[in-house]
Amino acid sequence: MSQWFSKPNLSWQSIGRILFAVGIAVSICQVPLHYLDSWTYDMSVRLTPSTPQSGHIQLVEITPSDVEFMEGEPDAREHTQLLERLLEAKPRFVVYLIDANNIEGSYSDLKAMSETAKRFENFIFTSQNFVIRGQEQDYRVRAPLDRFPVVMAMTTQDSDKFAKDGVSRRVILTNFDEPFIHHELASSYNKKTDPKSYRGMFNYYTSTQTLIDFRPPGTYKPISFTAGMTGSFDPELVRDKIILIGRNTVVDTNDYKRTPYSRELLAMTNHELHANMIDTLILDSAPFAAPQWINYIITILISLLTVYAVFTLKPSRGLIILSMALVSLLVVAYFTFLGFGMIMNITHPLLAIFICYYFFIPYRLIMENRKNWEYLQHNKMLTEVEELKTNFLRMMSHDLKTPLARIQGMTDIALRDGDQLTEMQQQAIRNISKSSRELTTFVESVLNLSRIETNEVKLELISKDVNAILKSVIDKLRYLAKEKNIEIIEDFEPVFSIRVDESLITQVFTNLVENAIKYSPEGTRIMVSTEELDGKVNIQVSDQGMGIPSEDQANIFDKFYRSSRVRNSSENGHGLGLYLTKYFIELHNGDISLDSQPQQGSTFSVNIPMDL
Repeated sequence: MSQWFSKPNLSWQSIGRILFAVGIAVSICQVPLHYLDSWTYDMSVRLTPSTPQSGHIQLVEITPSDVEFMEGEPDAREHTQLLERLLEAKPRFVVYLIDANNIEGSYSDLKAMSETAKRFENFIFTSQNFVIRGQEQDYRVRAPLDRFPVVMAMTTQDSDKFAKDGVSRRVILTNFDEPFIHHELASSYNKKTDPKSYRGMFNYYTSTQTLIDFRPPGTYKPISFTAGMTGSFDPELVRDKIILIGRNTVVDTNDYKRTPYSRELLAMTNHELHANMIDTLILDSAPFAAPQWINYIITILISLLTVYAVFTLKPSRGLIILSMALVSLLVVAYFTFLGFGMIMNITHPLLAIFICYYFFIPYRLIMENRKNWEYLQHNKMLTEVEELKTNFLRMMSHDLKTPLARIQGMTDIALRDGDQLTEMQQQAIRNISKSSRELTTFVESVLNLSRIETNEVKLELISKDVNAILKSVIDKLRYLAKEKNIEIIEDFEPVFSIRVDESLITQVFTNLVENAIKYSPEGTRIMVSTEELDGKVNIQVSDQGMGIPSEDQANIFDKFYRSSRVRNSSENGHGLGLYLTKYFIELHNGDISLDSQPQQGSTFSVNIPMDL
């Protein structure tokens, strides 16, 4: 019986966290996030291949070219000519999305248009206003076109409700149980009699609506009004189809609507929007929202995962887990929309991650702060020792630089005015000068190392020509090459200036060229080349020196490392040059590599991005 009274695996603290996470998830799901939901929905629409057209819709539009050709908007006579050409092709519906009261013409011209329109099996004038039953007379067009009733063909905009961004995303099926024109047109093809039977239908106040299955702007290829009026079109484009006549004159913004593809004022014409709406109903392909219980489950699971990641995992691993969960959620949501047209709510889970993470992180920090106090005390002494070491190195280096500079200057003067000195004295002074240069280089390397270890190296980027920097470095080191009768060959391709830290890059090139001179035998050649390759500037320094053994190449860029051959040679060194060179190159997001064979020389290759 004791097994029934064993200690539970979950502590009260853990249970409290779980309940709190569930509470946050449920609370978040109560908050409408229409703007964010619409933004993610628009992204899904843009990234998902569109549904093919039904093939039952053809647009006729008035374009700027038509207005220029007719010297104004089409009048009643020109509309009559268009209708006569369309009549010959026998469309199933002709739907005017233009306000008939704006069609100019004499009474006889309007009557002729009315007589022609009467010959169609289905001819429709539309209104952008709600036509309430019993008030149809308020929306009739003027005589003699008043024989045709005006039907509702409204478009929606999320201006005051939903996302409030002015984007059209929905098609109205009914209002006060009165079907809209889109259902009536679609039902002639899909035979649906109930306007409330479409996929994704939802109630909104007195209306029933569903989302539009959008296609990108320009999917529906229109016939220009002039081409329609003159009969310059293939009759098969019109036969047994729904003809939507609208305006695309780029004059009146009321002729255009914003869509998930674009929020620009002229994003999509009204008649192409209506074509998308009708095709959505013909194909019954409207996207639909996932059930609310799925949203609750996903949000709760994400909240629990966030609490687990915050309190159980290391911060870096927790962020990785949460990132993977987020990416998985986005992938599942995308393929669910792609394959089934179902819209998964991802804004509430995203908000749950944010709130749970930033709510519990301070609590975890307070808990860990107690543990960190002991570690801080233990590390305090080590930190002080490190600071003493750093300060000592800096003080030593700075105190050495001044006397070294004086020695260097005095030796330069002595050598320049050394006509009275013997050859032995001149050689001694040259040795002093060389030793002071080597010591100065070592001091600068120690200073750079100290800066690296204290994270004080900051890039000061300016636009420079790499070839010019290399040329300057080679000119300064040419005297060293001349002492050993070494020829430096320059093979510079013209390259664009790139943004680099001139001081650091100069040290890099100086180290590479100076090493090539130092470890090359007399009478040899050094090749320095540049070229632009795959968006990077490639710099190569090749010598004919002793080469670097393969067993040493893996460590050649390590701090204070010198290969066995170099240690046994007469050349002095401190093992910091290549370490600093690699560090400075990587600081520029570049890389350095070595290709060397014993007794055949070495080639150092540096790649620096053109766009840092």
